[in-house]
Amino acid sequence: MTVKVRFAPSPTGRLHVGNIRAAVVNWLFARGQGGAFVLRIDDTDLDRSTKAYEEGIEADLAWLGLTWDEKHNQSTRFEVYHRAVDVLRAQGRLYPAYETQEELDRRRKVQLSRGQPPIYDRAALRLTDEERAKLEAEGRKPHWRFRLDGKRIAWNDLIRGECEVDTASMSDPVLIREDGAYLYTLPSVVDDIDLGISHVIRGEDHVTNTGVQIEVFEALGAAAPAFAHFSLLVGADGEALSKRLGSLSISDLRDRGYEPLAITSHIAKLGTSEALEAAPSLEALAEGFDFTKMGRSPARYDPADLARLNAAILHAMPYETARPRLQALDADLGEAFWIAVRANLAFFADVREWAQVVRGPVTPIVEDRVFLDTARELLPENLDWHAWADAVKAATGAKGRALFMPLRQALTGKDHGPDMGSLLGLIGREKALRRLAGEVA
Repeated sequence: MTVKVRFAPSPTGRLHVGNIRAAVVNWLFARGQGGAFVLRIDDTDLDRSTKAYEEGIEADLAWLGLTWDEKHNQSTRFEVYHRAVDVLRAQGRLYPAYETQEELDRRRKVQLSRGQPPIYDRAALRLTDEERAKLEAEGRKPHWRFRLDGKRIAWNDLIRGECEVDTASMSDPVLIREDGAYLYTLPSVVDDIDLGISHVIRGEDHVTNTGVQIEVFEALGAAAPAFAHFSLLVGADGEALSKRLGSLSISDLRDRGYEPLAITSHIAKLGTSEALEAAPSLEALAEGFDFTKMGRSPARYDPADLARLNAAILHAMPYETARPRLQALDADLGEAFWIAVRANLAFFADVREWAQVVRGPVTPIVEDRVFLDTARELLPENLDWHAWADAVKAATGAKGRALFMPLRQALTGKDHGPDMGSLLGLIGREKALRRLAGEVA
């Protein structure tokens, strides 16, 4: 089988870690199998969909490295959906129903009070032609429901194993609203058929929908694709993440300085049996992707884990990779500088702080003038940090924190930072002497 998957966001908002997980999992599976990744923009809701959000989706995917092989907009495919509607109507599988939402709510309440399941009773199928004509004369417009077969639908889920849904326990789903707008199910199934989608990979909140969709596939004379439903994300505290997704948009994470590979590595390993560690590349993630590694327990999303992966990527980043970005920040002070400071970076932009320390000006922190004067007199020509520290220790009796902290504070204006043995040579003797004297340099 040729693998072909799709990621189908609606351009009604920004991508966040919840829905980008579907993109990451689909992309990794497709690339690992040598298959195709389709970007399908679900913009049938013409009132809420915007071009700006669509462009934002493309920008987020491109920034993460999730390139697509095909792109399709549902808003350009209405004729295809209309033809499918004609097929379903001819089969008697799509029928008009005229109940208002208020009427449906009342019926459900009655059913519940009688101990009955609150599913649609198919009253619309019992209407005569005269009754339908009367309702339409009153100005009612029908919504269109798909008549389910009411049978057990089984499939072998690539993550969850054997799954089964009884469509007899479900209401006939509405496929077309009163205003003629398509809901998700019909366009999605039609596109999966028309575009040759081999695998539908999505969150477990769609498991029940799968039974309905398989019946629609069958009604349209097509075989259903393979399905894989992954567990949903929860916060580090185990609580639902949905209410916090607004602060976890991909564009926000990008603006805050996270590396794209940190985000994809994090998301790819969530809910799996693998260690949560940064991958060297997206291609490496794809090569190791396997549905059997994905569990059914909720996947915990912890921002602290993302921060740790982000730092790990920076700490291992070669100078040649960092160089163009250093130049863009006017912080390219050479390979020795990068190697000296990278282990202290949480975000790449932090490098500007250390470039400032090396270049100056720096305002020294001076608490013991006598100690620093002695240190200044003992500063060796070759700036050998260890020899200098030993000499200052011998001359002052200071050791440990009392020895090293005043030197760091004077030379960098900070309490913490990269190894001073590396920084001292980068700062240079002239600036070091001036800072030890308490001058801004």
